[in-house]
Amino acid sequence: MPFVSVQFDTDADGAERWSDALIEAGALSVGVSDPAAGTPGESPVYAEPGEPVAGRWAVSRVDAMFADGADIDRMLSDAARAAGEPLPPHETREFADRDWVRATQSQFGPIEIGDGLWIVPSWCEPPSPDAVVLRLDPGLAFGTGSHPTTRLCLEWLRATLAGGETVLDYGCGSGILAIAAAKLGARSVVGADVDAQALAASAANAEANGVHASFVAPDRLGAGASDVVVANILANPLILLAPALAARTRSGGRIALSGILDAQAAEVAAAYARWFTLAVWRSLDGWALLAGTRRERTPAAG
Repeated sequence: MPFVSVQFDTDADGAERWSDALIEAGALSVGVSDPAAGTPGESPVYAEPGEPVAGRWAVSRVDAMFADGADIDRMLSDAARAAGEPLPPHETREFADRDWVRATQSQFGPIEIGDGLWIVPSWCEPPSPDAVVLRLDPGLAFGTGSHPTTRLCLEWLRATLAGGETVLDYGCGSGILAIAAAKLGARSVVGADVDAQALAASAANAEANGVHASFVAPDRLGAGASDVVVANILANPLILLAPALAARTRSGGRIALSGILDAQAAEVAAAYARWFTLAVWRSLDGWALLAGTRRERTPAAG
């Protein structure tokens, strides 16, 4: 089917916000390129949905692709509100159908997390027969491993899972963290997400990786607490979720929270102080991962 491209220029910080907001508004893909490099949209760096590409230039060109017939004016307005930006001057172009899958595959290759853990798209070969390989393609749900918040969670799981744990991935997106936990030896893995599309993507990705994990809406989670809880969301939702995630972590269990800017770490840690002593486990590119252990449950602590 034909496609419609919408292009406009913004600053580097704006490109990151716009990438995420446009995907949320319904764009099929979003590219960011240097407008000084040549023809607009000639060599975009495509962003994973939910994992925006940060602009590398003082001025960045955003190129969003929509299906023909989409209500582009409404989608742009929705994206502008979500990004906290004014509606930009923009150009619209129509494109005939082409093999977009093959065109975008070249943008993605294997990602090394470290210590033998790799994320490998289905069209690539594993880097080593001894590697722990997560087979994951860029898709419609958050998380293929290149964003610092996802990478921090994967590094934490790789460094801390001993095998045999029960794991809850809250806000599972693509299921990448749940799949990694299963590959690293977790005994039981559950992923939860409010987005039905994310749950479907997670289940398909788990099947493609040959691992067993359950993916359900948060209100369908069974009773009981997990040995390990990991949540890669954003700071404000994590603060609101503190009581719920604490209740889902057993006494002596561990929690890892990501999607937190370095400047937000203290506020998030304070929200969990009733149940955990959280500390920054590691920071990467301005993002922090907080980790800690659940204190023994008391009537006062819950």
